[in-house]
Amino acid sequence: MDRFDAMRLFVRLVERQSFTAAAADLGIPRSTASEVLRGLEARLGARLLERTTRHVTPTLDGEDYYRRCVAILAEARGLLRIDAHPLLTRTFILPHLPEFLARHPQLDLQIGQGDRLVDLVREGIDCAIRSGEPEDSGMILRRLGTVEEITVASPGYLASHGMPTTPDTLDGHQMVAFISSRTGDVLPLEFSVAGGLRNVVLPSRVRVNNSDTMADLARLGFGLTQAPRYRFAADLASGALVEVLVGYPPSPTPLSALYPHQ
Repeated sequence: MDRFDAMRLFVRLVERQSFTAAAADLGIPRSTASEVLRGLEARLGARLLERTTRHVTPTLDGEDYYRRCVAILAEARGLLRIDAHPLLTRTFILPHLPEFLARHPQLDLQIGQGDRLVDLVREGIDCAIRSGEPEDSGMILRRLGTVEEITVASPGYLASHGMPTTPDTLDGHQMVAFISSRTGDVLPLEFSVAGGLRNVVLPSRVRVNNSDTMADLARLGFGLTQAPRYRFAADLASGALVEVLVGYPPSPTPLSALYPHQ
């Protein structure tokens, strides 16, 4: 393991507070991580980490060396770990990936795919890309843009319930209920009306907390649902879903990158 790899391992040890987790991040045996750390301490003539049965913490010398490593590695080749929803990854990240990596030849990329809340430092993730308004997590937030949202339903559902023309004509309609992971409550449908926003909660037969399942239920005719346009692009093209209430769109959803201060 060369000097930069050893420094990268030490940074992971400090951030993950675990030999097992840091070794897994870098794809090396735990025994190798321990051996490299012993070599670092011998070469520097200082104890860098305090070890317990549960976790490791940096000594004062270790904290100083950690800051130096972070600064040096920022200028050297590195592995960037990001986390983003699979559909968001396919839609926005992968099409631009060749150009991005060509511009940054010293950078390698590891892509995790989820939409749950993550502890970036604990889980060894450098950057999470999320839609919606993130809670205050103590992370640095960089706004990337906004995503257009639309309202859709299946042709079969519209044939049996009718095509709504305004939010005032939704009596008798149903929605695919999506449960917020933050609050546990059903998220209302949102419509732009007369320069403001109107929230509407309709009856629902099924409630879900997964956006892919929500889209599947809309295709099966369980009611109206709202999501980013890119999610339904193929369905709109094939006719599996129909956009409704076009003149009363939901507000756009912000897209953000979250990363630790270090």
